[in-house]
Amino acid sequence: MGIVKISDQMHENLRVASNALSRSINAQAEHWMRIGMLAELHPHLDHREICQLLIRAEQAGGFDLATVTASIADQPAPARRRVQ
Repeated sequence: MGIVKISDQMHENLRVASNALSRSINAQAEHWMRIGMLAELHPHLDHREICQLLIRAEQAGGFDLATVTASIADQPAPARRRVQ
């Protein structure tokens, strides 16, 4: 475990979100980091798909970046609508 320095404003955002979602501040920060990390690594996935991935990872025993990434590679790419 390490210590991460964040701004006072981000800490306040974490406090508000964690209270609203019944999570600890650390659990909320970790949730946001997981979402952000997966969004950066897999920009073709939307928020809904990332959340579904995290749920499947939890059902399979917990979040592990290598396992989650492998499960993304095993799934067919969803058909995307073209934005016009």
